[in-house]
Amino acid sequence: MSLNLVDTRVLATPFEYFEPSSTKEAVDVLGRYGERAAVLAGGTDLLIKMKQRLTEPKYVVNIKKIAELKVIEDNGDFLRVGTAANLFEIENSDIVKEKFPGLREAIMSIGALQIRIMATLGGNLCNASPAADSAPPLMVLGARVKLLSSPGARVLTLEEFFRGPGKTAIKPGELLVEIQVPYPPPGTGTSFLRLTRAAVDIAKVNAAALLTIKENVVYSCGIALGSVAPTTMRAKKAEALLLGKKITERVIIEAAQAASEEIKPITDIRSTARYRIDAARVLVRRALRIAWNRSIGRG
Repeated sequence: MSLNLVDTRVLATPFEYFEPSSTKEAVDVLGRYGERAAVLAGGTDLLIKMKQRLTEPKYVVNIKKIAELKVIEDNGDFLRVGTAANLFEIENSDIVKEKFPGLREAIMSIGALQIRIMATLGGNLCNASPAADSAPPLMVLGARVKLLSSPGARVLTLEEFFRGPGKTAIKPGELLVEIQVPYPPPGTGTSFLRLTRAAVDIAKVNAAALLTIKENVVYSCGIALGSVAPTTMRAKKAEALLLGKKITERVIIEAAQAASEEIKPITDIRSTARYRIDAARVLVRRALRIAWNRSIGRG
């Protein structure tokens, strides 16, 4: 184990490989092998974990070539993103550019270009890192994930989907097939910000904000933070402070302070808990300002 943590040339343990051509075929394989199977989409997380022996699946199911899992399309009330759509395709989608600037900012911050060409949005969520950059903007947008298994499908919010560091609500035999991102109403602004040690590093703290302004007051809002708790989290007390209020600098400062008091960060190799609390307050304040300006057409 210690050797594999420092030498990524070490091969993974033997496994049986499947390359299904349809969602039904993939679900059938996953249903047959359950907990012993792992899904390969981009592989930017899974393959590293396999080489480090952090996970040792007996069966690997590659979903890269399933066309229906690579879509990025308008579905009426929401944007439908297939779990195997790569991040580079999403960031360059015309719909994402026009409707979801905060989400696009988050996706563009993930790794280097080479990573985004391989990595997928579904994989980023299934990895369930508390620092995942795609999660905060999706959470404030009210995004949902659709899980499919042989018995049928179910749809969960991201709050329901994330269960802890590296843990999700996916059951053995289930496959995340799509992410559903509701279109924000007119008068909505979104934003995303992060702090890292280096540009391609994972976040010390990240934050997303959403504000919908109607008749000069906050009609709806969302604040989500990552790398400050066991999972990406909503700052619900801070959100409550904003609802029904006219946005002023004082209101923004109060909401940012409330958000920093809700989080439960730890001290680790990337940062101290104290720093994360202070950084969260600053990031939320900045993110709210950007979202506000975008909501009134100044962003």
